[in-house]
Amino acid sequence: MLAKVMTCAVVGLDGAVVQVEADISPGLPFFAIVGLPDTAVQEAKERVRSAIRNSGFTFPMKRIAVNLAPADLKKAGPAYDLPIALAVLLSSEQVAADVSKTVFLGELSMDGTLRHTTGILPMVAIAHEQGFSTIVVPECDAREASLIEGVEIIPITSLAQLVGYLRGEIPAPECLSETVEEYIPPVSTTADLAYVKGQEHVKRALEVAAAGAHNIVMMGPPGSGKTLLARSLPSILPTMTNEEALEVTKIYSIAGLLPSDTPLMRQRPFRAPHYTISNAGLVGGGHIPRPGEISLSHRGVLFLDELPEFGHALLETLRQPLEDKVVTISRAQGSVIFPANFMLAGAMNPCPCGYYGDPQRQCTCPPSLVSRYQRRISGPFVDRVDIFVEVPHIEYEKLADGRLGEKSEKVQARVIAARARQAERLSGTRLMCNAEMTPTEVREFCQVEESAQSLLKMAMKQLYLSARAFHRILKLARTIADLDNADIIKSYHLAEAIQYRPRTMT
Repeated sequence: MLAKVMTCAVVGLDGAVVQVEADISPGLPFFAIVGLPDTAVQEAKERVRSAIRNSGFTFPMKRIAVNLAPADLKKAGPAYDLPIALAVLLSSEQVAADVSKTVFLGELSMDGTLRHTTGILPMVAIAHEQGFSTIVVPECDAREASLIEGVEIIPITSLAQLVGYLRGEIPAPECLSETVEEYIPPVSTTADLAYVKGQEHVKRALEVAAAGAHNIVMMGPPGSGKTLLARSLPSILPTMTNEEALEVTKIYSIAGLLPSDTPLMRQRPFRAPHYTISNAGLVGGGHIPRPGEISLSHRGVLFLDELPEFGHALLETLRQPLEDKVVTISRAQGSVIFPANFMLAGAMNPCPCGYYGDPQRQCTCPPSLVSRYQRRISGPFVDRVDIFVEVPHIEYEKLADGRLGEKSEKVQARVIAARARQAERLSGTRLMCNAEMTPTEVREFCQVEESAQSLLKMAMKQLYLSARAFHRILKLARTIADLDNADIIKSYHLAEAIQYRPRTMT
């Protein structure tokens, strides 16, 4: 008898509906799974066999063929365990039920219980888009699945419970639904700007960067507070919108990084990979493409500490994502596009010893070494940085001062107000902040007062700015004007934006 059960596969950040077909015929005991399964899917044979037996059912000692259709789509992960087990039970006539309008997702333990499964959110989303209204998921993933509205989620703890429900022996388990609006995020544990002594001009630069989602690089001697300042950045960023939260949650669900007690990512990601990270770890990749650090930083911050240590080739791979806000990973089986709309924050020393240009401590590096060290960061990469700020050594008087600085929540309020102005201005587009503007939006929204035109012209000539730098200065000036609640970019807005431009490395 042929049985069919519907499930889903994850392809990149999206899902695809998969039909599990099971056929049992007379012959020597044999269990085959076809349809481009990976190792995890092939190993489902042992999990399914043990789960069926340990749940009180009979595993057919016949020839069993399972097909995962469409056959040209690569199947990966253990989410096919439950639909395969159910298809075998239906084909062996141990269960009789109409499951044509239901999608089944979940990994089985050998005792028949359901385990946490990655990628639940995108799979439920694609099932809903394809017209399926009922989805069976592991009980531990029900809160995550219920974030998709308009779908009936049935939380199941074991294969035996599922069979009891399909036979009508027990009622459908109740799902404690979770909506995007109702979800309360956990308390933030990020650092507060109030505990950073001094460095007021750097805090201002961080505020401007956060207000428009601009890239920022800080350079200064060791111990000047660059890392602490960068780790305080999430505390002044606005909370993600519902749309942004769902985007980020999908990425973390696919990557298997979504905590079981956190069905929705509400706090903006902050990723700080070590400079020994591989290309695939940063950008994404693998035999079956998985999101890398730049995608895990989507709608958040990617912090690269000791920037020159990352190496020239690794930094060059960031050039395209910084511009396009997406990353395309191509493999023989096809291409996968992951979102990569992140805010880059970098920290670096001016030289290997860290004290080049420091008035209080002499640099021990020869000039050629200093030049070679700074030139590890290429001109095209620097051209994509909106804000370049120097972080000087902190004096004793400021460190010993017991008074706290301005709290992050006050800075965050100004950032939120500036983002609100941007959202209103860009309401007719899919853009959310100034850093995302293309030259078309720059021409329309970045109007400069006439007296500031000469200043911009002088900066273009003296700093040898590129066309990209020209547009980035205007976008940065637009953000500064938004913080000032100004409708038009004035001369002092433009002057502040120009002073943040990266200077030519030594």
